[in-house]
Amino acid sequence: MYHLLKNVFTKDVNVINVINTSRITTTIGLFNNHNDHLGTNLIKSFSTSASFAAGSNISGISKVNNHVDHPLWKLGNLNHVAIAVPNLDNAVNFYKNILGVEQVSEAVPQPEHGVYTVFVNLGNTKIELLHPYGEKSPIKNFLEKNKNGGIHHVCIEVNDVSKAVKDLLDKGVRPLDPEPKIGAHGNPVVFLHPKDCGGVLVELEQVENE
Repeated sequence: MYHLLKNVFTKDVNVINVINTSRITTTIGLFNNHNDHLGTNLIKSFSTSASFAAGSNISGISKVNNHVDHPLWKLGNLNHVAIAVPNLDNAVNFYKNILGVEQVSEAVPQPEHGVYTVFVNLGNTKIELLHPYGEKSPIKNFLEKNKNGGIHHVCIEVNDVSKAVKDLLDKGVRPLDPEPKIGAHGNPVVFLHPKDCGGVLVELEQVENE
């Protein structure tokens, strides 16, 4: 999964730059006392390096950008975590009345995807509750293997799902279906093969930047 995020999605990582200025100053002073020419060159070298590093925020931790630019598309935020549930009413009751989540949507049928969906809004992200719709529902097969339900997939936002699919195909990541479909939010979505994503079913949802 680390390889997928860093080398395929090229997700940003925290970088800490630390410079011990007192040790450098002391070292330069010693060189100056011993050899003026060598000390001068060392000061010039350090000045050049420090000027270059200044653009990388050498005072501390460089700020992480949650939106990663690609040549063709941009990876965004975690949109939701989808959980398949055998009993939708019980699941809604758990999040709404036991955990006390205020924003829980009504159940909405999604015939094209063979599921009912309920969205539990947590503020920073959402949980999507999935329940089978129809006899050919893919969630039905999932629940036959996982009687109590469980995490089905994660959804990550992109700004252009078609370009993302093309780019990821070139990197060896296969979509279950290369043609985007309209998802529960009314946006184009594509699912990526779990075998290419560290065993996780990943949904890409096209969301325009605000």
